[in-house]
Amino acid sequence: MTTQIILTICALLLVAYFFEITSSRTKIPSVILLLLLGWGAKQTSMLLKLQIPDLSTLLPIFGTIGLILIVLEGSLELELKKEKRSFIEKSFFVAFIPMCALAFLSAFLFNFFGDFSFKKSLINVIPLCIISSAIAIPSVKNLSTSNKEFVIYESSMSDILGVLFFDFMVLNEAIELKSFGHFALNLLVIFVISFIATIILSYLLRKIDHHIKFAPIIILVVLIYTLSKIYHLPGLIFILLFGLFIGNIDELKDQKLIKLLQAEKLDKEVQRFKDILIEGTFLIRSFFFILFGYLINTAEIINTETLGLAIAITGGIFLFRFILLKASKLPLKPLLFIAPRGLITILLFFAIPSAQVISLVNKSLVIQIIILTAVVMMIGLMINKNEKINSLQVAKNKDSVDSNSSTL
Repeated sequence: MTTQIILTICALLLVAYFFEITSSRTKIPSVILLLLLGWGAKQTSMLLKLQIPDLSTLLPIFGTIGLILIVLEGSLELELKKEKRSFIEKSFFVAFIPMCALAFLSAFLFNFFGDFSFKKSLINVIPLCIISSAIAIPSVKNLSTSNKEFVIYESSMSDILGVLFFDFMVLNEAIELKSFGHFALNLLVIFVISFIATIILSYLLRKIDHHIKFAPIIILVVLIYTLSKIYHLPGLIFILLFGLFIGNIDELKDQKLIKLLQAEKLDKEVQRFKDILIEGTFLIRSFFFILFGYLINTAEIINTETLGLAIAITGGIFLFRFILLKASKLPLKPLLFIAPRGLITILLFFAIPSAQVISLVNKSLVIQIIILTAVVMMIGLMINKNEKINSLQVAKNKDSVDSNSSTL
């Protein structure tokens, strides 16, 4: 039995790797293929009547670790430069405003037509309003640098702001001035913890001479995040700040504190750390979506009772996104289409307290919205690919005309 499980896991991960290396050509989001792979594995196990233990308890574990690694990997790619300030501000507003607008509008409609309390409705719809960096970031590797950076900033901010918004609503029974004061205090505490932890981890990253040095750093990052969640602190802020700090050590090397860390040596270690992190993120992300696909029931995908609502919410997602991108004077193609839901949506959906759950938002609705937004992203990336091909062809034709003219 053990041998069969090992063989199955190896085979699934090799297929996941094949999806990873071909997704840039096919433009099919790997999340769809991984979900199908997991679902197919379940159908095969049922057909062969294999006894598989309950795997549902593993989903939050892989999801949480995957979220940490993905946000950390994305933040390492970001550059902190003065000339990027307006760019970062735009990504913040495009992440924040549509999320809040869609959440409050959906909660109002659920409250008005479904007779659910506004607060419960808001808690249930917030997970559906957050862009998944776990899907968005790996899907934009072949876009232009500016578009790729925007997606990394926006999706990372969407994850962080979404978790903050969700935790704020869940942890406060009544929304009052005292609640906002407590929230501000939590932010201040996590910024102080982030500063201290980042300096210590950076020092360890440079100082450790043992051949095993990156695993302890990753474990400490996961540990600090988990402890922050126990005390209801926004741990993703720490992940983002740590990644931004070590990823931009060259930009900060003139600071007195950074000189003590020996920026040149640290930068070399950061490059090695980044390579290890990319490999680990791939494994955890693949495990998570294959496992989630395995736990999906076919009836949940084709549930017609939730399909209409899923289409309506998906339409709202891209409508608000269109408005903000237009207002921010950002390119609609391909950014309009890159608003997938995924890992963070699933994690927060399962984190909704049982007393706060409403019947309208169920597993079928979540799965359908994840699939619909991924399909829209796939279409958008394919359209962008065709535009690149057409522009290259136009350039070639122009060169050919110019060459013929000069010959004449």
